[in-house]
Amino acid sequence: MPHDDSQDNFHKTYYWHRLDDGRVCCDLCPQHCTLREGKRGNCYVRMCHQGEISLVSYGRSSGFAIDPIEKKPLYHFYPGSQVLSFGTAGCNLSCDFCQNWRISKSREMATLSCWASPEEIVANAKRYGCQSIAFTYNDPVIFMEYAVDVSRYAQSQGLKSVVVSAGYICAQPRVEFFKYIDAANIDLKGFTESFYKKHCHGSLQPVLETLQYLKKETPVWFELTNLLIPDENDSDQEIHNMCAWIVANLGVDIPLHFTAFHPDFKMLNKDKTGMATLLRARDIAMSYGMHYVYCGNVNDIETNSTYCFKCHQPLIIRDRFMITANRLSDNNRCPFCGTACAINA
Repeated sequence: MPHDDSQDNFHKTYYWHRLDDGRVCCDLCPQHCTLREGKRGNCYVRMCHQGEISLVSYGRSSGFAIDPIEKKPLYHFYPGSQVLSFGTAGCNLSCDFCQNWRISKSREMATLSCWASPEEIVANAKRYGCQSIAFTYNDPVIFMEYAVDVSRYAQSQGLKSVVVSAGYICAQPRVEFFKYIDAANIDLKGFTESFYKKHCHGSLQPVLETLQYLKKETPVWFELTNLLIPDENDSDQEIHNMCAWIVANLGVDIPLHFTAFHPDFKMLNKDKTGMATLLRARDIAMSYGMHYVYCGNVNDIETNSTYCFKCHQPLIIRDRFMITANRLSDNNRCPFCGTACAINA
């Protein structure tokens, strides 16, 4: 449908440069969209306006919700706390299996029905007793300037900021994007370049660089999610390769969530992921010495709970996103053997 530019709020951005032919090139993410006047990037919300790239979704949200932090999923960041979740529209990847495509693939500004300044978002988070704010539903990389302003103000008001992202961002803006972020769940969609190219219309390597940056150069707490799609990214070899890379580059304490696919968007012909596949992936990850491996999008208390990696006693028991028991001591140690659990709280 035709777009009404009168609805846009053209917010200044910085990560772009002009080309000799009059176009501008976006330098925010590895898509490097080149745009003529009035045209939008793959993400839909960054647009060439008056010879510059502007963000048109600043201050506009597709909706808000109060969630348990476990729903992000973040199992080791302030367990049991509440988070104010919000997102905008659009995405810089085009995943065939997107399970939130009505927002991430939206091309209608009507999707952005709520107006909210950073101050209003923080005030509402505090009003409802949330300890953090989550940028989610669609990838916050594409509304970076909005996310940075919210997270900076949240920090000044004693609130934490969380991103749920595919980590598809260039090196220079990556530093600014994560500067005021306290925690992240990074969606590692597969572990081959061919999978990213075929099903996400992107590349794996920039995601790995983001993970290495978070580990080596920031204090950001982060966890990984890997959606297993039957016959696409769930082979033993791919899971072995991924887990070996994680342990070598990120360590054994990084929580890893293997989640079940259900048919959606452009993959309606695929079967949902069986529990046996999730358990097989979990066993592989644990064979590499990973301490915290979970099965998601399934109702299974055993594989949603946190265990002491030394004595194997249950420490945090979860029923879906609800914590039914938290046995950790005040200093996040196992009450049975005294081993420290990797928890940020």
